Amino acid sequence: MKDEDFIDIEKFCPSIRVDVLLSHDNNFIKKTVYPSAKCYLRRKVAVKLAQVQKDFEKLNLGLKITDGYRPLSVQKILWDFLPDDRYVAPPQIGSKHNRGAAVDVTLVDFEGNELDMGSNIDEMGEIAHRDYDNLPAKIIANRTLLEDVMVNSGFIPLPTEWWHFDDADWENYPLEDICIGELEKSESK
Repeated sequence: MKDEDFIDIEKFCPSIRVDVLLSHDNNFIKKTVYPSAKCYLRRKVAVKLAQVQKDFEKLNLGLKITDGYRPLSVQKILWDFLPDDRYVAPPQIGSKHNRGAAVDVTLVDFEGNELDMGSNIDEMGEIAHRDYDNLPAKIIANRTLLEDVMVNSGFIPLPTEWWHFDDADWENYPLEDICIGELEKSESK
């Protein structure tokens, strides 16, 4: 398997919890756009994320992923809904998600309960910004912990979304528009 191959993170690292928001209508666009709740990432990105998971497990915590690879056609749907480049990358440029080199994550406790991060994982507004500090100390500590461990493993935080992290090597991967269903089919071969 090559570093640039897409892999299912749940199969690669089963201890990471996955709840892909775009696979149901409980998301910021209130619409289901993925055919299943699968999360794919480039293999090299998944390796880094598995190490992050191990680091958090030492603290009796873990990761919960709500998005990974996102087809470019889905990026267009998101942009049509919210054409604001603070939160959604314009499809003509593309997102790191469209390269399989970005993840939306939060922290969970040992039982899978999300830690309080002060906002929903896809809330678009100032409260989601990393520099927003009008929050209780515990929430700031949770956000800081997530960011510190992700950064130490080679991820770059997005300033406007506490949950979004890009792989530092994102430029090594092309923009893709392979639908999630196609990745599932190729995986089962």
